[in-house]
Amino acid sequence: MRQLAPTRIAEALPPERLLETNQQRLIRGGIVCMHDILTVQQYVAYENQHEGRRWVLRMLAARAAVLRELETEPETED
Repeated sequence: MRQLAPTRIAEALPPERLLETNQQRLIRGGIVCMHDILTVQQYVAYENQHEGRRWVLRMLAARAAVLRELETEPETED
């Protein structure tokens, strides 16, 4: 199972700061910096409690799907 480095975006840009904007490019950039499911879940929980914007939740769901896929990919040897 492939493991990615823990995400530090939650420290640098917590959900309340990242998700206070309506600028899709900024939110997308933050989401791309998420490298673990637990971080994505934090942002989903915050969005559900505050704005509940479907487009944000869709981007977060897509990121979670990518991360799950990466976790299940077998490691290749060089």
